[in-house]
Amino acid sequence: MAEYRIDELARAAGTSVRNVRVYQDRELLEPPVRRGRTAIYGDGHLSRLRLVLNMLDRGYAFAQIKEMLDAWRRGHSLADVLGLEEATGAAWSHEAPAVVPMRELVRMFGTQLTPANIRRALDLGILERRGAQFVAPSPRLLQAGHELVRLDVPLAEALALAAELQSETDRITGLLVGVVRKYVLDPKGADWLPSGEELPHYADVISRLHPLVMSALSAAVDRSARRVIPEIMGDRLIALAERAAERPPLEP
Repeated sequence: MAEYRIDELARAAGTSVRNVRVYQDRELLEPPVRRGRTAIYGDGHLSRLRLVLNMLDRGYAFAQIKEMLDAWRRGHSLADVLGLEEATGAAWSHEAPAVVPMRELVRMFGTQLTPANIRRALDLGILERRGAQFVAPSPRLLQAGHELVRLDVPLAEALALAAELQSETDRITGLLVGVVRKYVLDPKGADWLPSGEELPHYADVISRLHPLVMSALSAAVDRSARRVIPEIMGDRLIALAERAAERPPLEP
């Protein structure tokens, strides 16, 4: 589980330290864990903060947000409460963020690990800075970049590809989630909020979105890879096969 100081939490959620303190004072955020004089926040705080920010962006007042969360607490177990909070994404992450020392980044990317490429990786969220350290929120994504560089793809090109992939993935995810919102939530009206009795159903709807998106995208990418790789690389594979056939047999 990731840990954040208050400034890191605010930066990860795209808000300010002042706002975090305001939401905490309004009891929209749980108190942090104290380690001496340092306040430590976790993934649950980040997902709750993102939920609060999303609701504020949609025009809900502090009192409405608190009423909704309080109603959820009154009617359901702690596990259910966390289920609502984590519906923004924290509970669905199948990867644990990993600390990546600078020496490891140098080992992976060598002289291509320029200040410009590091800044680009930070801008894309492939790396995050935690004090003097770097953290990879998705170690698999970082490893994919490493594999591309090992295949002689320039790191700058791999980072440009990562930006394009993220943009396309966001677009497709938006299409999938938008269909559910259109037919499940929007017919209720823009100002609608579920009652205490309805909360379990609609929390379940939200909790099923991430597995649905993951399943659909994984299946689509697998089918695409099976089709596109031979289409793009087929001529090279044929040439290699022909070259291999031309080689004289080894003498016994």
